[in-house]
Amino acid sequence: MSKSPNRLIASIVGAVYLLVGLLGFAYTGGVNFVATSGGLILGVFEVNPLHNVAHLLIGAALLIAGLSSVSAAKATNTTIGAVYLLLGIVGFFLVGTGLNILALNTADHFLHLASALVLLGAGLGADKRVTSRTSVTV
Repeated sequence: MSKSPNRLIASIVGAVYLLVGLLGFAYTGGVNFVATSGGLILGVFEVNPLHNVAHLLIGAALLIAGLSSVSAAKATNTTIGAVYLLLGIVGFFLVGTGLNILALNTADHFLHLASALVLLGAGLGADKRVTSRTSVTV
């Protein structure tokens, strides 16, 4: 396994999201699958069962990519980072509406934006291959 910031970040963030997804089910007993409000993890982050499933799927995708190749980790970090960036922004407009099927709250938005920065930072900025060919003339 090669040392790669993208693989490391994908693996760590993936494992964290898998754990959060599993932990979330302890807080969403009795909450409808797509409820617009849900239980609070750590008393701060709101989740419903659909939100937990999303965390599990995203965590699994990141962890699998992190354990696979550098290019897979880079692509997955970039893609999921872009989705989290969009969700972090759009989420502010969903709270209090029937479209908030992930039971998002303000703390979730900032966590999603932070995740986006980490994942996009790695996906777009790390593991750049510099291949320069220099010719020597004598």
